[in-house]
Parts: sequence; C-alpha cells; structure tokens
Amino acid sequence: MSLVYWDTMLFAYFLEGNPEFGPRVRDIYREIIRRGDTLCTSVFTIGEVLTGPQKQKATEKIQSVKEYFESGEVELVPFTASTAGIYSQIRAENSVLPADAIHLASAAEARTDLFLTNDKQLQRFNIPGIKFIAGLDGKLI
Repeated sequence: MSLVYWDTMLFAYFLEGNPEFGPRVRDIYREIIRRGDTLCTSVFTIGEVLTGPQKQKATEKIQSVKEYFESGEVELVPFTASTAGIYSQIRAENSVLPADAIHLASAAEARTDLFLTNDKQLQRFNIPGIKFIAGLDGKLI
C-alpha cells in the first residue's frame, strides 16, 4: 500500500468533471482504491478547491466540496511547524510558487510515496520525503 498525494488541480479535475483531464484522474482514483492505497492532500487544498465555487457563489457546490473532504476518502495532511520548516527549505532551494511549496512540504512531511501533479515544473523536483513525483501523462501506479 502506498501513500499517494494529489495536488489541487487533480481534485479540481476530479470534482468538477474536467473533460480533458477528469477521465484520467478518475481512472487513477479507481486504481488507488483497487490497490488499497491511501489518497492524501494538504488541508490547504480544500481552500484552493473552494475558491472557484466561492467566486461563483455556488452554495450547493461549496457544500459538496466540503462534504467530500470531510468524508474520510482523503487523508488531510496538516500544515504544522515542522511542515513550515520543510516549506522554507523548499522555497530557499528551488524556484517554486508558495502554494506549490506548501503542497511539496506537506507531501514530504507525510513521507509520501507518490506526489501526483499536472504541473510539469514540479515533476522535475527531487524533494526528500517524497519518493516519486509524477504527472498524468505516464503509467503511474
């Protein structure tokens, strides 16, 4: 069993039914479940995923997203003082946006087996605490 971390965009594709990437992400999700792996993400992801529905004042979508993340299907990784230390190291050593560094630090703190992203820039990083960083375009698991 592996610990698989998804960055925000994968949840957006999954929950919003993105026509381009949604089917691929749903296939990956089904494989995670089939294998008995654990899906995780930072608590920060909830805020990011809620931003679009909040802008649209889409009350039902907001509630649906909250219920999904409260369902227990996804392990939520907290942002702790230890995570903040990892975050600062990632930001000091790499050219990475703060939100991406939060995700990488959270995944590293959780000792993630696979960090999955659709961001090509993040796929080139080697972060201690994360065994593999991969994109949607290859065989993953």
